[in-house]
Amino acid sequence: MSCNHHHQQASSPSYPELNRSPGAKWIKGLTQGRLGTFLGGHFSDINLSSVLFTHRIDNQEHVQLQVWSAPGLTKPSFEEAMKQKFKSAKKGDSFGPSFSVTIPGYWQQYERVQFEFDPGCEAMIYTTDGTPLQGITGGYGGDRRVEYIIPKEAREKGTHDFVIESSCNGMFGVPWNGDTIAPPDMNRYFSLASADLVVPNQEAWHLLWDFQTLREIVDSLPGNSALQNKALVVANEIMNAFERGDASDIRRCRKLAEQVFGEGWQDLGEDVYKDEKQAQIWGIGHCHIDTAWLWPYRVTQQKVARSWATQVDLMERYPEHRFACSQAQQYKWLEQLYPPLFDRVKDFVLEGKFHPIGGSWVENDSNMPSGEALVRQFVFGQRFFESRFGKRCETAWLPDSFGLTGAYPQLIRGAGMKYFFTQKLSWNNVNVFPHSTFNWVGIDGTQVLCHMTPVDTYTAQATVGDVNKGLSNHKNVESSDKALLVFGNGDGGGGPLAKMLENLRRIRATNNNYRELPPINMGHSVDEFFDHLAEESALGKKLPNWHGELYLEFHRGTYTSHGMCSLLFYLWTLPHLFSWLAGSIKKGNRHSEILLRDVEYVATLASVLKPKEYTYPKKVLDECWEKVLLNQFHDVLPGSAIGMVYEDAEKLYAEVAKDGQKLLEEALTILLPNSVRLTPDVKLGTHSSVSQIMSVNTTPFRRREVVKIPLTGASSSVKSVIAQLDADGKTGYAIIDNGLLDPSVQDSLGPLHVSAYTNGSNHFVLRNSSVQLTISDGRITSLVDIQQGRELIPEGATGGLVIFQDRPNYWDAWDVEIHHLETSKQLEFTNVSVVSHGPLRASVKAEVKYGKSTITVLISLDAVGATVKPDSRSLFTFDAQVDWHQRHEFLKFELPLNIHNDNAIYETQFGYVQRPTHKNTTWDMAKFEVCGHKYADLSEYGYGVALLSESKYGFSCQGNVLRISLLRAATAPDAEQDQGKHEFSWAVMPHEGHFLQSDVPMAAYIFNSPLYGELLFVAIIALNIADMSLVRYVPREQDALVAKHESPLTVHGAPNVILETIKRGEDDTFEADTCDDTGSVTTVVARLYEAFGGHAKATVHIGDQFSVKTAYITNLLEDEEAKLNITGSDFGPSITLDFRGFEVKTLKLVLGKKQSAAARERSFSPKRSSWVDIDGSRLVST
Repeated sequence: MSCNHHHQQASSPSYPELNRSPGAKWIKGLTQGRLGTFLGGHFSDINLSSVLFTHRIDNQEHVQLQVWSAPGLTKPSFEEAMKQKFKSAKKGDSFGPSFSVTIPGYWQQYERVQFEFDPGCEAMIYTTDGTPLQGITGGYGGDRRVEYIIPKEAREKGTHDFVIESSCNGMFGVPWNGDTIAPPDMNRYFSLASADLVVPNQEAWHLLWDFQTLREIVDSLPGNSALQNKALVVANEIMNAFERGDASDIRRCRKLAEQVFGEGWQDLGEDVYKDEKQAQIWGIGHCHIDTAWLWPYRVTQQKVARSWATQVDLMERYPEHRFACSQAQQYKWLEQLYPPLFDRVKDFVLEGKFHPIGGSWVENDSNMPSGEALVRQFVFGQRFFESRFGKRCETAWLPDSFGLTGAYPQLIRGAGMKYFFTQKLSWNNVNVFPHSTFNWVGIDGTQVLCHMTPVDTYTAQATVGDVNKGLSNHKNVESSDKALLVFGNGDGGGGPLAKMLENLRRIRATNNNYRELPPINMGHSVDEFFDHLAEESALGKKLPNWHGELYLEFHRGTYTSHGMCSLLFYLWTLPHLFSWLAGSIKKGNRHSEILLRDVEYVATLASVLKPKEYTYPKKVLDECWEKVLLNQFHDVLPGSAIGMVYEDAEKLYAEVAKDGQKLLEEALTILLPNSVRLTPDVKLGTHSSVSQIMSVNTTPFRRREVVKIPLTGASSSVKSVIAQLDADGKTGYAIIDNGLLDPSVQDSLGPLHVSAYTNGSNHFVLRNSSVQLTISDGRITSLVDIQQGRELIPEGATGGLVIFQDRPNYWDAWDVEIHHLETSKQLEFTNVSVVSHGPLRASVKAEVKYGKSTITVLISLDAVGATVKPDSRSLFTFDAQVDWHQRHEFLKFELPLNIHNDNAIYETQFGYVQRPTHKNTTWDMAKFEVCGHKYADLSEYGYGVALLSESKYGFSCQGNVLRISLLRAATAPDAEQDQGKHEFSWAVMPHEGHFLQSDVPMAAYIFNSPLYGELLFVAIIALNIADMSLVRYVPREQDALVAKHESPLTVHGAPNVILETIKRGEDDTFEADTCDDTGSVTTVVARLYEAFGGHAKATVHIGDQFSVKTAYITNLLEDEEAKLNITGSDFGPSITLDFRGFEVKTLKLVLGKKQSAAARERSFSPKRSSWVDIDGSRLVST
């Protein structure tokens, strides 16, 4: 039977019977390699690069160039520059020019005409009246942007005048050898590579972007995926179809690209993102600008204007573009220096396209600032954003800070935010952090929703690889498969470029047709991304938790590194020390924080108690705080910036010191009229009495301390309380107890009288009835608790200074690597001598000469306990003067202890953190160098020893060896980092009982807090913190014999609760005599925290100096959250507060009408009432 089915299908193409071709099999690798020849390179004269521009002219007929160069390192304003005399210039010169261009008439036919300006460095284009238009980044890196689009009206007019400010620095400064972190080349010159008027071939540029996206797909996706192969086929076809490069060629090639992007995709414009329900990647433009790093603050001000002007320009051309930008300080600079641009930015903020984020003053370091400083970062940041834009930030933002304190979740929530973004832990050099989206739970139990982008950068280039990594690198896709793509050039600024936005459109167009790439959306805010995460995760219930600090396993050297300081901190008070001393960034930070705390305290009291005579100096205090907060930027305080940055930072610290001391003196003069500082050059009258000398204590703790008193002209009454004289007899030692000199030393020195003795050569002992320390053969060989008869140093071990090689793998100022611990070398004290024998203070002086460096240490023991707690042991204080000239070596002090614990304790903001002393896991091993604040402690049941620090932040505890890090000596990016002379102090504090039973936090607080301000009252060699006191002399008509009287605020019933801050309310009216019937409100704000990690019920007693009408618990921004019940008691009005472990509370007291002057006089003068400390120290007034 015959079959005729084939006749019925004759209309369909038939499969050929014969095949004489070689076949269509390709060698995929060669085809993929071919793609690199379509742009630039050897074939640039015939490939796509040859047709990117239709016209290019640079002759003087069309481009007129004039230049004026600013002298030296000056940064004149636009107005100043335009007053100068400009001269003619040409391409190839080095300058910052003014331009006029003449546009050929026939160019009006083209879609775009632009001016191409490549100075090889950064530049800014202005209108002739000074409005910034956009930034320029010269050179040929990925951040290149050299085109300025000529406005349409200028093209029609035929001429266009504009001004360009060129800055002689690259995006990453001017490293002398090309290595990014190398010190700057101060003789670097940049030449003008192009100053051309051009017509870009827009269709050719779009083909370029098409091809680049296709190539990224080929390079980023797995080779066995359909999309990867399709992109390679289409890219290959484009190269084959590109012949003459004319318009028809380009159109044909672009049509081929639609096989991947979809037909007519470009006509959709921003609507390509319209269907966004399933988007897994959320794109947000960002421009991380380091407020200082490889450039000083003044250059950052220019970077901000350049970068943000560029983003405003892009928003006008790409409606989907959203830009998130942090750091209120940078907004303020823009407002002050570039008002027209700030107004444009503000318009886009209000339109919802330019997004303030972070809520902080700068992107600060989060390891070293105090808890109160972190609060002020948020207070100053959020108040700025609210005052300028009418809203606060909802997401905290620290993508580049070198580790994150476990105190942050509570502070973030207290500042009105619930979300947090970071990514720096992707830099860990030991362990991979296990989560991308998680609940971060702080040391007090507070949580924030945290996203650590799996793209692992805040400067993504918006490539296919970046988008794909957002899903492929996600650590917990099982609970959330969303990722934030933070894209745009950063660190040195710049932000997103047009090519990035074009690339993302093409990637999304591909998403709409293929599923091998995770879909991306645009046009949303970071807050919306987090809102989506919260909703999708059932408010975090489906997410993993991370408890405690986010420790960065990298950049551990930043706890110790600091730039060489050109100025003495507090130098204005001690001009005779100018030639000798150098400060440090760490010391400047710590001392500034304490100084401002003290000023706020005494200024609050003066403004409340004597409002007609004194006005709270809010404006000056805010200016001081802004300087301190600025210097806490995450490349300044860590010591990882170039030397020029530290010249600026030291000037700011000196200004804070000068203003702060002045404010302190003004407030104390109001509170103690006619009193004077008892400085070494003050001559006491022959009829002066003991009752006329007092100290001012700004801490919440009662204090009993040894101080020095100048004896020139002193009466026999004053001399009667002196139990010890200096060698010259001009200065004596006395004990200040609760604010007044202790006259009991006439009869008895008490059980803690001290002594120092030696065998005459190599054996020295400091001892009182509490503790004893022995130095033998240049090392500390014994530390004994006398009362327990307990030796604290293991047999055969010694303590003292130790030095290590310090050669990190790359990041010099940033890193110390674990292998440095293999190179320890013990240093021995030499030339040891007894300089004070007691009975109030015993001291030995010792020297260490090592290499080119000299270290002088004064070791002292006083006849008082570390605190007034019963059985508090005495401190051994180490005051060091170092002339440091080592390179790549690390100086530490170590103490081996006869104590065992798997964890050591280190102070962090508003609490402490425990870290391992062993190496069980790689997570444990990674914490070989850690950050601490005022103390580090190793305890076991019954006993412990702490190291106290007044300006150092680096610590470690390996096994039973507790160390404090003192000095490093990196050479990049600051070639002279740490070189020169330094002064700093630390102390050894034995204590009975475990840390949780101890007074370590209180002792550390006192060790860092002079009895008043920061006046160095003692000789240069004696830097004991207890001596850094202001003792005041009060004339007889204001006799300082004072009856005990309650302070304005005292805490009772909770020894684990510390009163950290007393200040005036942020929203008060700070004008003279506002405490009247004008309707103004006076508030006092107190911040308290639980310090030991346990619950507490604290009663805050309010002294009768304050007439409190109402009281509230507020958040950190001082928004009222709950009204408190004020109850009466034997101590007067009281407020009861419940604390959980490490909880921070902010208390706002609204004061009522002031009592009459007569009533105030009755409570303040006849009784000689006091306000000084939490346990009842005293203040004298008229």
